[in-house]
Amino acid sequence: MNRSYLKIIFAVLVLCLLGAYASELYAQCPMCKIAAESNLKNGGSAGKGLNMGILYMLATPYLIIGGIAYVWWRNQRKEKDEAAD
Repeated sequence: MNRSYLKIIFAVLVLCLLGAYASELYAQCPMCKIAAESNLKNGGSAGKGLNMGILYMLATPYLIIGGIAYVWWRNQRKEKDEAAD
């Protein structure tokens, strides 16, 4: 197996492990936390929505940068293969 494939497989495994623990990584500013806790005590569900919104905001830049990096990597590899022919 090629070393580059092993690096890709390792990166995918690390991302999967990090994704498995993402549900436990909720974080909020103190003001948002107080508002969410008081809403939950009154039977509301705003806290869950705040947590999901925070996770979306956290993941978006990584997905964008990851997509750009993948396209760049694919194009570099394609150019390398064409140059080898």
